[in-house]
Amino acid sequence: MFTSIDPATGIAGASIAELTAAELEDKIARAAAAYVRWRTTTYDERTALLERIAEQFEANVRELAEIATREMGKTLSSAIAEVQKCAAAFRHYAQEGPAMLAPATFQTPNGPATARWLPLGPVLAVMPWNFPYWQVVRFAAPTIMAGNVGLLKHASLTQGCGAAIERMIVAAGAPAGLFQNLAIKSDKVDALIADSRIVAVTLTGSESAGIKVAEAAGRHLKKAVLELGGSDPFIVMPSADLDAAVQQAVKARVQNTGQSCICAKRMIVHTDVYDAFLERFSTAMRAVKAGDPMDGDTDMGPLSSEEQRATTLGQLEAIRRAGGKLLFGGEALPGRGAYMSAGILVDVPIDHPAAQEELFGPVAMVFRAADIDAGIALANDVPFGLGSSVWTRDPAERDRFERDIEAGMIAVNAMLASSPEAPFGGIKRSGYGRELGPYGLHEFMNLKTVIG
Repeated sequence: MFTSIDPATGIAGASIAELTAAELEDKIARAAAAYVRWRTTTYDERTALLERIAEQFEANVRELAEIATREMGKTLSSAIAEVQKCAAAFRHYAQEGPAMLAPATFQTPNGPATARWLPLGPVLAVMPWNFPYWQVVRFAAPTIMAGNVGLLKHASLTQGCGAAIERMIVAAGAPAGLFQNLAIKSDKVDALIADSRIVAVTLTGSESAGIKVAEAAGRHLKKAVLELGGSDPFIVMPSADLDAAVQQAVKARVQNTGQSCICAKRMIVHTDVYDAFLERFSTAMRAVKAGDPMDGDTDMGPLSSEEQRATTLGQLEAIRRAGGKLLFGGEALPGRGAYMSAGILVDVPIDHPAAQEELFGPVAMVFRAADIDAGIALANDVPFGLGSSVWTRDPAERDRFERDIEAGMIAVNAMLASSPEAPFGGIKRSGYGRELGPYGLHEFMNLKTVIG
């Protein structure tokens, strides 16, 4: 049984029964049968369904947002924005998908050749709680457009969101079995990957979860896409617009209460502007208001659970023991709920294991860099390579950052954010493969070459 716990109050909410072995088998069989029918549908049929799903998300935006807020604590305003973003993603693939799947022609010594994009079959998605709709939809929308079908293993915290996504897709008129939420625990994932009817797996989650999924997929020679953790750098140079950089640094660190893979976690500031940045950044971070996520005046809600807060507090304590200095904040707030205050760490020893981990909470580490070389070296001195943000108005510095930062994504003079149009993913221990854009659509398709 999955029972949601509101992290703002600690009060238990709705419960969803875990699937029995027979029920799980029935859902996999339904997915396999649905693929046989869906794979031959026209692009017009697929895009029409995607448009209708977008309409369902828009028509039920408040209901969907409230489920997410109650299950994992994000502010209602951010949950509403997330649902709206999901609708935009369905529409994007409805409008642009056919062009992304257009065949390409080539001339070979043996005559003309055509490369066609064709579906593969049922794809398993193992998804996290932090963006309980958006993480799923950036898999689901291209899956439907590709002619594949989807099986979702959502996080235990957000089973209500998983069930709601399936309801929206069914209400839009999707064929039976096209997209199904599987109310199962993580110990069932290995067997699902081994099942011959499931052709591929995508996971967004922790590094440890990614390793397990990659091992299982490798044993069965199945395609996997992994979007894992990140410890994204936010680099500020003397030529930057300092006020804009500070404003976005705060937003980038405390969005979703710091529980985002692409949150800026390490602020790396050139020594010439370090003191000015830290003073302004500290003032802005002290002003961040934690409170009721249903209240429109709240800047950030609780962490997703008491367990997540305890993990974050433990990481902070390990950094302090190693010599890091907590300037302020980073403390559990009194009363009910998994709340903690926004804070700033300085003097963090860069080689300490705790400083190399992903800090999934609203506390920023601020580092001083002597020059651009030191900034880039510090940015790259972690095992992760998901995203990055750099602040400079110098074209030569921009070129260096784009070339030399080891990450799958970089935002210049902006906070890093995902969108349906652009590919999303990382390198190093942040995973491999891409979501979104045309590349996300192509990941789980057969590029078939036809000669003659």
